Amino acid sequence: MTSSDGRGDAPPPSGGGWVPRPDRQPRAERRRSTHIDRGGRPRMVDVSDKPPTARRAIAEAEVTLEQETISLIIDGQTPKGDVLTVAELAGVMGGKRTAELIPLCHPIALTDLAVEITPDRGSACLRIRASAATVGGTGVEMEALTAAAVAALTVYDMVKSVDRSAEIRGIRLLEKSGGRSGEWRRPERAPGPGPGGPRPKGVRGPRRSPQARSG
Repeated sequence: MTSSDGRGDAPPPSGGGWVPRPDRQPRAERRRSTHIDRGGRPRMVDVSDKPPTARRAIAEAEVTLEQETISLIIDGQTPKGDVLTVAELAGVMGGKRTAELIPLCHPIALTDLAVEITPDRGSACLRIRASAATVGGTGVEMEALTAAAVAALTVYDMVKSVDRSAEIRGIRLLEKSGGRSGEWRRPERAPGPGPGGPRPKGVRGPRRSPQARSG
């Protein structure tokens, strides 16, 4: 009998049953992982033999805010200044340093990196969209995701003094192209429930009045 972590026969020790660690893969599985070598050590994927191709990725994030905070941002009246410009620039800077933040990412010569933040009063949020591109042997999904995440964190830092309820949500890849796997696009989200229906977990309900909050 082979245990789940590849140690072979492991008879139960006296005084109790032996329970394999559920978080360890069999040795054969670890060998097949592209980020783990045969000794179980982390490693970067070798992309030396991959031909350079044009690659692009788009990611998004949201920061939910109070309506008053969105008005302050649009009018440029927040205590720390121009939230949109600073956060967009921070997203670009963060995306360029992805390999320094994510240990097994390759340093990539980006050919394009853009971050756009759009206020959405109807959904009471800022919508962040980041796109990255390169010509190389590995994709730019992580660069786009990092840019979106850093932009969202910067928005939070810029508004936390006036809106403690600010919340970062939905950091995710929207689409990618290029490379061996070709194109991929996230399916459109299904429409949300009606006003009278149940809310998905984590979705903020109606805002309470100041009197209700103080009560």
